[in-house]
Amino acid sequence: MVDTSARLLRLLALLQTRRDWATADLAERLGVAARTIRRDMGRLRGLGYPVHSTPGVAGGYRLGAGAALPPLLLDDDEAVAVTVGLRTAADGSVSGIEEASVRALAKLEHLLPARLRHRVATARAMSVPSPSPGPKVDVSVLTALAAACRDHHQLRFDYRDHNAVTSLRTVEPHHLVYTRHRWYLVAFDRDREDWRSFRADRLTPRVPTGPRFTPRQPPAEDLVGFVTRGIADALWRYRARVVVRAPAASVADRLPPTWVLETTDADTCVLDAGADTPHMLAVYLAALDVDFDVLDAPELTERLGVLARRFTRAASSTPQETPQE
Repeated sequence: MVDTSARLLRLLALLQTRRDWATADLAERLGVAARTIRRDMGRLRGLGYPVHSTPGVAGGYRLGAGAALPPLLLDDDEAVAVTVGLRTAADGSVSGIEEASVRALAKLEHLLPARLRHRVATARAMSVPSPSPGPKVDVSVLTALAAACRDHHQLRFDYRDHNAVTSLRTVEPHHLVYTRHRWYLVAFDRDREDWRSFRADRLTPRVPTGPRFTPRQPPAEDLVGFVTRGIADALWRYRARVVVRAPAASVADRLPPTWVLETTDADTCVLDAGADTPHMLAVYLAALDVDFDVLDAPELTERLGVLARRFTRAASSTPQETPQE
Protein backbone atom coordinates (compact mmCIF):
# COMPACT_ATOMS: atom_id res chain seq x y z
CA MET A 1 0.00 0.00 0.00
CA VAL A 2 2.87 2.35 0.79
CA ASP A 3 4.44 1.79 -2.65
CA THR A 4 1.08 2.26 -4.37
CA SER A 5 0.35 5.51 -2.49
CA ALA A 6 3.78 6.92 -3.27
CA ARG A 7 3.38 6.00 -6.92
CA LEU A 8 -0.03 7.68 -7.07
CA LEU A 9 1.49 10.88 -5.70
CA ARG A 10 4.28 10.75 -8.28
CA LEU A 11 1.72 10.07 -11.00
CA LEU A 12 -0.38 13.03 -9.89
CA ALA A 13 2.71 15.24 -9.90
CA LEU A 14 3.55 14.21 -13.47
CA LEU A 15 0.02 14.92 -14.67
CA GLN A 16 0.37 18.46 -13.34
CA THR A 17 3.57 19.22 -15.26
CA ARG A 18 2.10 19.18 -18.77
CA ARG A 19 -1.25 19.00 -20.54
CA ASP A 20 -1.13 15.52 -22.16
CA TRP A 21 0.75 12.35 -21.31
CA ALA A 22 1.07 9.19 -23.37
CA THR A 23 0.58 5.97 -21.41
CA ALA A 24 3.99 4.69 -22.48
CA ASP A 25 5.73 7.87 -21.25
CA LEU A 26 4.08 7.63 -17.83
CA ALA A 27 4.97 3.94 -17.55
CA GLU A 28 8.60 4.70 -18.41
CA ARG A 29 8.83 7.55 -15.91
CA LEU A 30 7.41 5.43 -13.09
CA GLY A 31 9.10 2.16 -14.08
CA VAL A 32 5.89 0.16 -14.27
CA ALA A 33 3.82 -1.58 -16.94
CA ALA A 34 1.12 0.18 -18.96
CA ARG A 35 -1.60 -1.87 -17.27
CA THR A 36 -0.39 -0.55 -13.89
CA ILE A 37 -0.81 3.00 -15.19
CA ARG A 38 -4.38 2.17 -16.24
CA ARG A 39 -5.16 0.74 -12.79
CA ASP A 40 -3.63 3.78 -11.08
CA MET A 41 -5.72 6.13 -13.23
CA GLY A 42 -8.77 4.28 -12.03
CA ARG A 43 -7.65 4.79 -8.43
CA LEU A 44 -7.20 8.52 -9.04
CA ARG A 45 -10.69 8.73 -10.51
CA GLY A 46 -12.00 6.89 -7.47
CA LEU A 47 -10.40 9.57 -5.27
CA GLY A 48 -12.27 12.26 -7.20
CA TYR A 49 -9.57 13.49 -9.61
CA PRO A 50 -10.92 14.25 -13.13
CA VAL A 51 -8.55 12.17 -15.26
CA HIS A 52 -9.51 12.14 -18.96
CA SER A 53 -8.25 9.42 -21.27
CA THR A 54 -7.78 9.01 -25.01
CA PRO A 55 -8.22 5.43 -26.25
CA GLY A 56 -6.06 3.64 -28.79
CA VAL A 57 -2.44 2.64 -29.23
CA ALA A 58 -1.30 6.27 -29.05
CA GLY A 59 -3.75 7.05 -26.26
CA GLY A 60 -2.93 8.94 -23.14
CA TYR A 61 -4.19 10.89 -20.16
CA ARG A 62 -4.93 14.44 -19.12
CA LEU A 63 -5.75 15.90 -15.70
CA GLY A 64 -8.89 17.98 -16.16
CA ALA A 65 -10.50 20.68 -14.06
CA GLY A 66 -12.58 19.37 -11.19
CA ALA A 67 -14.70 20.62 -8.34
CA ALA A 68 -11.65 20.90 -6.07
CA LEU A 69 -8.01 21.79 -6.69
CA PRO A 70 -5.78 18.71 -6.44
CA PRO A 71 -2.75 18.89 -4.16
CA LEU A 72 0.20 20.61 -5.81
CA LEU A 73 3.46 18.74 -5.35
CA LEU A 74 6.35 21.24 -5.32
CA ASP A 75 10.07 20.65 -5.07
CA ASP A 76 12.19 22.79 -2.73
CA ASP A 77 13.04 25.51 -5.26
CA GLU A 78 9.42 25.73 -6.47
CA ALA A 79 8.11 26.06 -2.91
CA VAL A 80 10.56 28.87 -2.11
CA ALA A 81 9.77 30.66 -5.38
CA VAL A 82 6.01 30.51 -4.77
CA THR A 83 6.38 31.71 -1.17
CA VAL A 84 8.57 34.68 -2.10
CA GLY A 85 6.23 35.51 -4.99
CA LEU A 86 3.19 35.53 -2.72
CA ARG A 87 4.97 37.85 -0.30
CA THR A 88 5.54 40.41 -3.03
CA ALA A 89 2.13 40.02 -4.70
CA ALA A 90 0.42 42.66 -2.57
CA ASP A 91 2.84 45.32 -3.81
CA GLY A 92 2.83 44.13 -7.41
CA SER A 93 1.07 45.34 -10.51
CA VAL A 94 -1.97 43.07 -10.25
CA SER A 95 -4.86 44.33 -8.12
CA GLY A 96 -7.44 42.24 -6.34
CA ILE A 97 -5.15 39.42 -5.19
CA GLU A 98 -3.69 40.88 -2.00
CA GLU A 99 -6.02 39.10 0.46
CA ALA A 100 -5.90 35.83 -1.49
CA SER A 101 -2.09 36.04 -1.50
CA VAL A 102 -2.02 36.37 2.29
CA ARG A 103 -4.32 33.35 2.73
CA ALA A 104 -2.30 31.20 0.34
CA LEU A 105 0.94 32.31 1.99
CA ALA A 106 -0.33 31.31 5.45
CA LYS A 107 -1.21 27.82 4.19
CA LEU A 108 2.09 27.33 2.41
CA GLU A 109 4.32 28.57 5.23
CA HIS A 110 2.51 26.27 7.67
CA LEU A 111 3.61 23.28 5.56
CA LEU A 112 7.18 24.35 4.77
CA PRO A 113 9.90 22.26 6.43
CA ALA A 114 12.37 24.12 8.63
CA ARG A 115 15.12 24.21 5.98
CA LEU A 116 12.82 25.97 3.50
CA ARG A 117 11.39 28.36 6.09
CA HIS A 118 14.97 29.44 6.78
CA ARG A 119 15.61 30.11 3.06
CA VAL A 120 12.39 32.14 2.77
CA ALA A 121 13.16 34.11 5.93
CA THR A 122 16.67 34.90 4.63
CA ALA A 123 15.30 36.14 1.32
CA ARG A 124 12.77 38.32 3.12
CA ALA A 125 15.32 39.77 5.54
CA MET A 126 17.78 40.63 2.79
CA SER A 127 15.18 42.22 0.46
CA VAL A 128 13.69 45.69 0.47
CA PRO A 129 10.19 45.67 -1.05
CA SER A 130 9.29 48.44 -3.45
CA PRO A 131 5.71 49.02 -4.64
CA SER A 132 5.32 48.88 -8.40
CA PRO A 133 5.23 52.43 -9.86
CA GLY A 134 3.06 51.29 -12.76
CA PRO A 135 -0.73 51.10 -12.90
CA LYS A 136 -2.38 48.03 -11.42
CA VAL A 137 -4.38 45.60 -13.54
CA ASP A 138 -7.35 43.66 -12.24
CA VAL A 139 -6.44 39.99 -11.94
CA SER A 140 -9.64 38.95 -13.75
CA VAL A 141 -8.54 40.96 -16.80
CA LEU A 142 -5.10 39.31 -16.88
CA THR A 143 -6.51 35.83 -16.51
CA ALA A 144 -9.08 36.47 -19.27
CA LEU A 145 -6.33 37.72 -21.60
CA ALA A 146 -4.04 34.81 -20.77
CA ALA A 147 -6.83 32.29 -21.39
CA ALA A 148 -7.65 33.84 -24.78
CA CYS A 149 -3.95 33.68 -25.74
CA ARG A 150 -3.68 30.06 -24.66
CA ASP A 151 -6.90 28.87 -26.33
CA HIS A 152 -6.47 30.97 -29.51
CA HIS A 153 -9.84 32.68 -29.11
CA GLN A 154 -10.59 35.99 -30.79
CA LEU A 155 -11.03 38.76 -28.28
CA ARG A 156 -13.14 41.92 -28.27
CA PHE A 157 -12.51 44.72 -25.81
CA ASP A 158 -13.09 48.41 -25.23
CA TYR A 159 -9.75 50.20 -25.37
CA ARG A 160 -8.87 53.66 -24.10
CA ASP A 161 -5.81 55.07 -25.87
CA HIS A 162 -3.30 57.66 -24.59
CA ASN A 163 -5.63 60.45 -25.77
CA ALA A 164 -8.48 59.00 -23.65
CA VAL A 165 -10.41 58.02 -26.80
CA THR A 166 -12.27 54.71 -26.37
CA SER A 167 -12.84 52.31 -29.26
CA LEU A 168 -13.96 48.71 -29.73
CA ARG A 169 -11.12 46.43 -30.89
CA THR A 170 -11.26 42.89 -32.27
CA VAL A 171 -7.95 41.04 -32.05
CA GLU A 172 -6.22 37.69 -32.20
CA PRO A 173 -4.35 37.65 -28.87
CA HIS A 174 -0.84 36.21 -28.90
CA HIS A 175 1.04 36.92 -25.69
CA LEU A 176 1.16 38.99 -22.49
CA VAL A 177 4.30 41.05 -21.90
CA TYR A 178 5.35 42.77 -18.67
CA THR A 179 7.84 45.58 -19.24
CA ARG A 180 8.52 49.04 -17.84
CA HIS A 181 6.15 48.37 -14.91
CA ARG A 182 3.16 47.75 -17.18
CA TRP A 183 1.30 44.78 -18.66
CA TYR A 184 0.80 44.70 -22.44
CA LEU A 185 -1.20 42.42 -24.73
CA VAL A 186 0.52 41.65 -28.04
CA ALA A 187 -2.20 40.86 -30.59
CA PHE A 188 -3.07 40.99 -34.28
CA ASP A 189 -5.65 43.77 -34.79
CA ARG A 190 -8.16 42.39 -37.30
CA ASP A 191 -9.63 45.80 -38.14
CA ARG A 192 -6.23 47.39 -38.84
CA GLU A 193 -4.69 44.22 -40.30
CA ASP A 194 -1.50 44.66 -38.31
CA TRP A 195 0.17 43.69 -35.05
CA ARG A 196 -0.37 45.99 -32.06
CA SER A 197 0.43 46.13 -28.36
CA PHE A 198 -2.28 47.21 -25.91
CA ARG A 199 -1.88 48.31 -22.30
CA ALA A 200 -3.84 45.87 -20.17
CA ASP A 201 -4.87 48.54 -17.66
CA ARG A 202 -6.64 50.44 -20.46
CA LEU A 203 -8.79 47.63 -21.84
CA THR A 204 -12.08 46.04 -20.74
CA PRO A 205 -12.71 42.60 -22.25
CA ARG A 206 -16.14 41.77 -23.62
CA VAL A 207 -17.60 38.32 -23.06
CA PRO A 208 -17.97 35.78 -24.41
CA THR A 209 -14.79 35.48 -26.43
CA GLY A 210 -14.95 35.00 -30.18
CA PRO A 211 -14.26 31.94 -32.34
CA ARG A 212 -10.93 30.12 -32.43
CA PHE A 213 -8.26 31.24 -34.88
CA THR A 214 -5.12 29.76 -36.37
CA PRO A 215 -2.12 31.50 -34.74
CA ARG A 216 -0.05 33.72 -37.02
CA GLN A 217 3.69 34.09 -37.06
CA PRO A 218 4.50 36.57 -34.24
CA PRO A 219 5.68 40.06 -35.23
CA ALA A 220 9.14 39.52 -33.72
CA GLU A 221 11.15 36.95 -31.81
CA ASP A 222 11.80 39.56 -29.12
CA LEU A 223 8.30 40.57 -28.01
CA VAL A 224 9.63 42.86 -25.29
CA GLY A 225 11.55 44.78 -27.97
CA PHE A 226 8.43 44.88 -30.15
CA VAL A 227 6.41 46.41 -27.30
CA THR A 228 9.19 48.87 -26.47
CA ARG A 229 9.36 50.10 -30.05
CA GLY A 230 5.60 50.53 -30.09
CA ILE A 231 5.79 52.62 -26.93
CA ALA A 232 8.47 54.80 -28.48
CA ASP A 233 6.47 55.33 -31.68
CA ALA A 234 3.50 56.48 -29.63
CA LEU A 235 5.57 58.65 -27.30
CA TRP A 236 7.88 60.59 -29.65
CA ARG A 237 6.76 62.74 -32.60
CA TYR A 238 10.15 62.54 -34.34
CA ARG A 239 12.44 59.54 -34.74
CA ALA A 240 15.79 58.85 -36.41
CA ARG A 241 18.38 56.10 -36.65
CA VAL A 242 21.91 56.95 -35.61
CA VAL A 243 25.17 55.01 -35.77
CA VAL A 244 27.14 55.55 -32.55
CA ARG A 245 30.93 55.18 -32.72
CA ALA A 246 31.19 53.54 -29.31
CA PRO A 247 30.45 50.12 -27.76
CA ALA A 248 26.81 49.58 -26.82
CA ALA A 249 27.70 48.88 -23.19
CA SER A 250 29.32 52.31 -22.84
CA VAL A 251 26.15 54.24 -23.77
CA ALA A 252 23.31 51.92 -22.69
CA ASP A 253 22.94 53.45 -19.21
CA ARG A 254 22.70 56.99 -20.62
CA LEU A 255 19.80 56.40 -23.02
CA PRO A 256 16.13 57.25 -22.48
CA PRO A 257 14.18 54.04 -21.74
CA THR A 258 12.24 54.16 -25.02
CA TRP A 259 15.30 54.36 -27.29
CA VAL A 260 16.15 51.03 -28.91
CA LEU A 261 19.81 50.03 -28.91
CA GLU A 262 21.16 47.52 -31.46
CA THR A 263 24.70 46.18 -31.21
CA THR A 264 26.49 45.97 -34.57
CA ASP A 265 30.05 45.09 -33.53
CA ALA A 266 32.47 45.61 -30.64
CA ASP A 267 33.05 49.29 -31.47
CA THR A 268 29.73 50.57 -32.84
CA CYS A 269 25.98 50.35 -32.23
CA VAL A 270 22.80 51.71 -33.77
CA LEU A 271 20.20 53.81 -31.96
CA ASP A 272 16.53 54.04 -32.89
CA ALA A 273 16.14 57.38 -31.11
CA GLY A 274 13.25 59.75 -30.65
CA ALA A 275 12.19 63.15 -29.34
CA ASP A 276 9.42 65.68 -29.78
CA THR A 277 11.44 67.71 -32.31
CA PRO A 278 14.64 67.29 -34.36
CA HIS A 279 16.21 70.03 -32.22
CA MET A 280 15.56 68.14 -28.95
CA LEU A 281 16.90 64.93 -30.48
CA ALA A 282 20.08 66.76 -31.52
CA VAL A 283 20.53 68.02 -27.97
CA TYR A 284 19.99 64.52 -26.50
CA LEU A 285 22.54 63.02 -28.88
CA ALA A 286 25.08 65.71 -28.10
CA ALA A 287 24.69 64.92 -24.39
CA LEU A 288 25.92 61.35 -25.02
CA ASP A 289 29.41 62.81 -25.60
CA VAL A 290 30.35 60.28 -28.30
CA ASP A 291 30.88 60.43 -32.08
CA PHE A 292 27.90 59.44 -34.21
CA ASP A 293 26.55 59.45 -37.79
CA VAL A 294 22.97 60.17 -38.80
CA LEU A 295 21.21 57.73 -41.15
CA ASP A 296 18.83 59.39 -43.61
CA ALA A 297 17.30 62.04 -41.32
CA PRO A 298 17.73 65.45 -43.06
CA GLU A 299 15.83 67.42 -40.41
CA LEU A 300 18.14 66.12 -37.68
CA THR A 301 21.23 66.78 -39.82
CA GLU A 302 20.10 70.37 -40.37
CA ARG A 303 19.60 70.99 -36.65
CA LEU A 304 22.99 69.47 -35.84
CA GLY A 305 24.53 71.94 -38.32
CA VAL A 306 22.80 74.86 -36.58
CA LEU A 307 24.05 73.69 -33.18
CA ALA A 308 27.56 73.07 -34.54
CA ARG A 309 27.84 76.62 -35.85
CA ARG A 310 26.46 78.00 -32.62
CA PHE A 311 28.87 76.01 -30.47
CA THR A 312 31.82 76.85 -32.75
CA ARG A 313 31.06 80.54 -32.53
CA ALA A 314 30.71 80.35 -28.74
CA ALA A 315 33.99 78.41 -28.39
CA SER A 316 35.97 80.89 -30.54
CA SER A 317 34.54 84.11 -29.16
CA THR A 318 36.47 86.26 -26.65
CA PRO A 319 34.48 86.81 -23.47
CA GLN A 320 33.85 90.47 -22.74
CA GLU A 321 34.68 91.91 -19.39
CA THR A 322 31.78 92.63 -17.11
CA PRO A 323 31.38 96.40 -16.67
CA GLN A 324 32.39 97.63 -13.22
CA GLU A 325 30.06 99.98 -11.39
